[in-house]
Amino acid sequence: MSRQQDERGVVLTAYTSNSEALPAISCKEQTEFLGARRSTGVFLVQQLRAEVLRGCCRPEHSGTRCLRTSRKTGQYNVQRCKAAGAAPGSSSGKTPYQRCSSQDSLDEQAMVDYFKEVEIIQRSGDAETQEEVQLKVADEGEQEEAWLMEAGLATLFDESASDGEDSIALLSTLTRTQAAAVERRVETLKQTLRKRNKPYSVPDVREIFKPASQSKDEAESTERSGSSKQEVEGLGNGAGPDAPRGGADAETDINLEVSFSEQALTYKEGLKVTQPQNEADDRLPDFRVSQDKTGQTRVGDLSAEDMKKVRRLVLIEMSALFDTCGIEVKAHKALKVKVRESGLFGVSLSTLLEQDQRRIPGTKVPLILQHLMSHIEEQGLDTEGVLRIPGAATRVKAVCHELEHKFYEGVFPWQSLKQHDAASLLKLFIRELPYPLLTVEYFSAFISVLKLPTKKQQLQALNLLVLLLPEPNRDTLKALLEFFQRVTDHKDRNKMTLNNVAVVMAPNIFMCKGFRSKISEQQEFAMATGTANIVRLLVRYQNLLWTIPKFVLNQVRKHNMENQRKMHRDRAVKKLLKKMAYDRERASDKQEKNTEAEGGFIRVQAPQFSKVSMAVQLTEDLKASDVLTHFLSQERSPSVKREDLCLYEMGGNIKERCLDEETYITALLELNPSAEWVIKSVQH
Repeated sequence: MSRQQDERGVVLTAYTSNSEALPAISCKEQTEFLGARRSTGVFLVQQLRAEVLRGCCRPEHSGTRCLRTSRKTGQYNVQRCKAAGAAPGSSSGKTPYQRCSSQDSLDEQAMVDYFKEVEIIQRSGDAETQEEVQLKVADEGEQEEAWLMEAGLATLFDESASDGEDSIALLSTLTRTQAAAVERRVETLKQTLRKRNKPYSVPDVREIFKPASQSKDEAESTERSGSSKQEVEGLGNGAGPDAPRGGADAETDINLEVSFSEQALTYKEGLKVTQPQNEADDRLPDFRVSQDKTGQTRVGDLSAEDMKKVRRLVLIEMSALFDTCGIEVKAHKALKVKVRESGLFGVSLSTLLEQDQRRIPGTKVPLILQHLMSHIEEQGLDTEGVLRIPGAATRVKAVCHELEHKFYEGVFPWQSLKQHDAASLLKLFIRELPYPLLTVEYFSAFISVLKLPTKKQQLQALNLLVLLLPEPNRDTLKALLEFFQRVTDHKDRNKMTLNNVAVVMAPNIFMCKGFRSKISEQQEFAMATGTANIVRLLVRYQNLLWTIPKFVLNQVRKHNMENQRKMHRDRAVKKLLKKMAYDRERASDKQEKNTEAEGGFIRVQAPQFSKVSMAVQLTEDLKASDVLTHFLSQERSPSVKREDLCLYEMGGNIKERCLDEETYITALLELNPSAEWVIKSVQH
């Protein structure tokens, strides 16, 4: 096995013999190979070409699988190498070729499936008439300015920004690695503006993170680390000295209480020397989230206002994680292009959802995608190669045209749609989105995930990236991943393992518009196993990726408390004075509630139902599920299903949070003593 790096920095991996040099390739063979490449879209580096064309069938390979190319079709197939006169399993004493470790458990057959899918995409995409989204990397300085704006820190380079007070509150919640990420971008922006000889108002970084009582030596230390010890340990976000350290965790435990970038720093400093091993095929490690008595928080559990804060903090944390690991991620920017304003295929997710919501309010996943997945699930989950084997190209094109005209009319003949055609339409829908499902902004970050040193850090990065996606993209991705999981659940019948699904879907997800024409053949080959492995991780660990880490939620709580303090301190504004008076009345009410809690009871509100409130005895073992059970057992309880009810934590240091049924009420009261408890019906 050998790796080479070309002038553009692309890592090229090839199969080489450990015993003898590869024979040279003749001009005729090179011509034949390149002709096959043009017809199939498959690229292999020169050493791999030699293996495929000449060096594969040798005595030491007897009985082993290898890639073979048909000079007639230009397609690659997995065949058994049989040397003349050699018995199966015989060996000449020479070391066999080793599979490249960068493939990370994806075998040769899987890669054949990948490049076949690439060929299908290229054939079907030749007739594209829509303007492509041109992916461009933001200029230096421009990228940092956009990042600071997205993180809600525009006031750091623009004194006229309206969110100055909120920015200060946000900065007070940051860990040392997060503060360092902000500092790095502020300094880069300042240097860029200075080079351009433009006036700027970017504050000195030492003034941003320097406590008032800090000495000169401490200030210099703060400048290097990005935060003072007080800022790191006093956040209440699990990053303090008494919090569990990342290095003490089991390798398969995902710690959501400590900042991921802080854990990465601990790993980098050498306190953690082992890492999970790559497992073959579908046997990936069984990662699990450590239990938390205050309950897990999933996407959709928080109010829109708190989710906005989550997104800002997650952006900073994601950047800090990559910074800590020494990985530079260049964000792309998308130019505005003219796209279809109606229809099904080649239409933006936002446009599709607007169309669908006019027909079915509350729709979160495009109806056409829902119908395609449902059709496959109802009749095709047991169909062999359901996602791998393509439908007939002409028939798929005709069905696509028919759907465009008949879908919303409700007269499309779904019963006549073949399963492989439906799967081809599903893949067509994904790759024809005018803007990629994983978004232009975070496309490079998703591809860079596998550069992180451990599987755990890769999952942590994917968790953050999922939380950063716009809601339509995130909801659509979740529906797709759940569908892929159901496909793999039937792998004994449909022969679609996790690897099969990953290699077939990776090109459709990552070969987005604007990227197809830009990618070189070397990059295409280098990306094959990487993108397939990212899809594999997304499918395998999807239940973990839609969880909001506790350390982020704790930072949101601190952010809310800081904002409340600032509101109360500003007595010069009349509206705030009225607000304070109202808060004093609320505080009086809460004091009565707290007195009630101290007496062993909590008051639970249920304004949607006939029972306005009820008292629940507070015990150490009281969970949210117990409160819901008690509510349903009460006389005149509403005729509603248990699964449609949720207990909410409201007020105090959080706006609104739907509680996990395993949440311990006493533990949550310690974290948010001013919270109110409300039962609501929820829509699934």
